[in-house]
Amino acid sequence: MKITINVDCTPEEARAFLGLPDVQPMQQALMQEVQNRMLGSLNAMDPETMMKTWLPAGIQGVEQIQKMFWSQMAAAMGKEGKK
Repeated sequence: MKITINVDCTPEEARAFLGLPDVQPMQQALMQEVQNRMLGSLNAMDPETMMKTWLPAGIQGVEQIQKMFWSQMAAAMGKEGKK
């Protein structure tokens, strides 16, 4: 035996009937905060700012790798020359 009950009500009416809290104001405040943070971070997406942020570390990293490579090569050549 099956019984089907159809309830025609809005989400607000269902929430009030079941005694659930209305979280819509909290959701709106949270979404506003998310939007403000996203808009604020768009300024950091400026290409010039990104290049200034990324390149110095990238160039220093490449220079360090080159120095390490050349020091290893010099050490290997020095050992070969002594034999």
